[in-house]
Amino acid sequence: QVQLAESGGGSVQAGGSLRLSCAASGRTFKWIHMGWFRQAPGKERDFVAAITWTGGDTVYADSVKGRFTVSRDNPKNTVYLQMNSLKPEDTAVYYCAALARTTDWGTKDPGNYYGWGQGTQVTVSS
Repeated sequence: QVQLAESGGGSVQAGGSLRLSCAASGRTFKWIHMGWFRQAPGKERDFVAAITWTGGDTVYADSVKGRFTVSRDNPKNTVYLQMNSLKPEDTAVYYCAALARTTDWGTKDPGNYYGWGQGTQVTVSS
């Protein structure tokens, strides 16, 4: 079972940037497709971005396309989410997770992911 830990959140003004990190345990990290999700108070957990194990393919939610970039550094067992041009509506707890089945690549359903960490809070003020 993969274990994940998110970090890098904080409070920024609208238009600012943050870089989130997702540190994974285990030697199998190289072979796992990863995703980022976020959840605001009182709302469902929504898909943000995903990346294949090689980093060769990515997918983004329409709401973050062109502003966020997902990447990974497999030797460091870490996935990143670079967030630019942040908006107040980006305020949420951000989570990373592992895709359970490689054949489900492209799904935006959090039910297909596992290994959720504690999350990291991102707050964007106007």
